[in-house]
Amino acid sequence: MFQAYFFLQIGWWVNHNPASTSFMRQQLAVLQEKNPKAKLQHKWVPYKRISRNLKRAIIASEDANFTDHEGVDWDALLKAYEKNSRKGKIVAGGSTITQQLAKNLFLSGNRSYFRKGQEIIITYMLEFWMEKERIFELYLNLVEFGTGVFGAEAAARHYYGTSASSLSAGQAARLAAMLPKPRYFDKHRNSGYLMHRTALILRRMGSADVPR
Repeated sequence: MFQAYFFLQIGWWVNHNPASTSFMRQQLAVLQEKNPKAKLQHKWVPYKRISRNLKRAIIASEDANFTDHEGVDWDALLKAYEKNSRKGKIVAGGSTITQQLAKNLFLSGNRSYFRKGQEIIITYMLEFWMEKERIFELYLNLVEFGTGVFGAEAAARHYYGTSASSLSAGQAARLAAMLPKPRYFDKHRNSGYLMHRTALILRRMGSADVPR
């Protein structure tokens, strides 16, 4: 039943923009426990109004094979499974951009192999219905960039006081570097790791294959 709902909802989103996601609603509820008037920072912008620098930075950071795979990078998943087995707990996910979008749209942030299975099913639904550019457009507009900050436009305003279309290469690389732990890096903007990761992404951006 849920799978049919997911499938039809994704079909609707081919031509309609989601107002929010499951993950956004969860985070808003957390913020409103402390402040009932809390709101998310989020504004949808079309794909063409998002800096190519940010697109390259996120591809370089999160999913270098995004334009080539069919939603799931099985080699990355195998490496994540082996790492988790060595650690004795789930510490790595191996998720592609499409998988991250699937999780954000419908699922919780909890880590389990059952949730990963659901994530993979939804991922293939997204790839069935949508072109890569549309998947990436949704991702860029819905991904978390900080505490209550969602999407490229809100992130650009929050961190740099500019628009998503005007982000420089350095600004874009820094935003991409924050993605694994956006709320943490929102509070620790001078982190040594963040600076190192930003420099690495900058070096990789030139070879990033971005959907047009």
